[in-house]
Amino acid sequence: MLPHIIKLIQIVAVLGTLSSIGYYLMCLLSAAKFLRERKTSTTGNRFPETSPPVSILKPLKGTDPEMYESLRSHCLQDYPEYEILFGIKDANDPASETVARLKAEFPQRFIRLVMCPENLGANIKVSNLAQMLPRARYEFLIVNDSDIRVEPDYLRRIISPLADPKVGMVTCLYRGVPARTFGARLESLGISTDFSAGVLVARQVEGGIRFGLGSTLAFRRHDLEAIGGFQSFVDHLADDYEIGSRIAARGLEVKLSETVVETFVPPYSVREFLLHQLRWARSVRDSRPWGYLGLGLTFGLVWGLLTLISAHAAAWTWTLLAATLAMRMAVAIVVGFLVSRDRHVLGLLWLIPFRDLIAALLWIASFTGHTVAWRGVAFRLKDGKLARISS
Repeated sequence: MLPHIIKLIQIVAVLGTLSSIGYYLMCLLSAAKFLRERKTSTTGNRFPETSPPVSILKPLKGTDPEMYESLRSHCLQDYPEYEILFGIKDANDPASETVARLKAEFPQRFIRLVMCPENLGANIKVSNLAQMLPRARYEFLIVNDSDIRVEPDYLRRIISPLADPKVGMVTCLYRGVPARTFGARLESLGISTDFSAGVLVARQVEGGIRFGLGSTLAFRRHDLEAIGGFQSFVDHLADDYEIGSRIAARGLEVKLSETVVETFVPPYSVREFLLHQLRWARSVRDSRPWGYLGLGLTFGLVWGLLTLISAHAAAWTWTLLAATLAMRMAVAIVVGFLVSRDRHVLGLLWLIPFRDLIAALLWIASFTGHTVAWRGVAFRLKDGKLARISS
């Protein structure tokens, strides 16, 4: 019986390895398409007369060493008219001092601090957005996280596709800038090589993307109101995904911009990294169950190693493992370095086998429960929504 079980494991492992190589090939093809589009794209203003004014909404909580420069990059935009609204829940939040510093440095910019005292749901960020929106003056809105740093042409590139009435949202990829901890480097590597690759493949396979990424959500106010406003997302964990999904469900295109922004990864310990990844994994599992299930067929190095072990290190298994490693590294370089323009990727390539093994174990662990830890609080996740289970 045991030899038959080992043989079955070997067959499954080989199939898993081959499917992973096929996935890596799709990653490379999807990345090549994105690079061609970026090369031929124009940064010109496609609005017929003038660039429309924009409201940038940024909920804040606390500070970090890189936050000021990230927020400052939004004040340096080469764009004729825009405002930046910052939302905080607590008047004593140290983020208010950061906003005051920005207002002093950029008196020519319309910068406003909005108090958001109400708890409208489990997702405090979206609760703040719902309270910020009435203070926004313009039809075109951009939402992104506090740790996102952008280039001076960011607004022009992001808003331009919305000149087409068929486009309902613009979003973009992002690259991680890691702190010096091991957990932060693993997180950053995953963002630039795994996550971005998955987005590009989804875009290729599905003929476009039907979700948003928290790095940037750009849309019209009336399209947001048509899907229920921010209030309808206050209990959702993956609010960025859900907003994009609902806009796409209205028959509007979700456009992936050629712009790639930066996010600064905190100095995660290994434990913090694992908890953050598990929360993300269960969120994706809940949002895209079938796609997430198929993710198990993309862990090529794990399948290749299992093939090696089950076949008693036969010569052909070493060749298969080497081919898998070569394809995996090619994806990391093409997507991480060329697409994401992540200058840290090349120095972190040696971590990929560790990152992939951890990712596979987290994928398995994500099916063992429905709880997530977020900002030190435990929640139960069901149908994309959060229910608090501890204080």
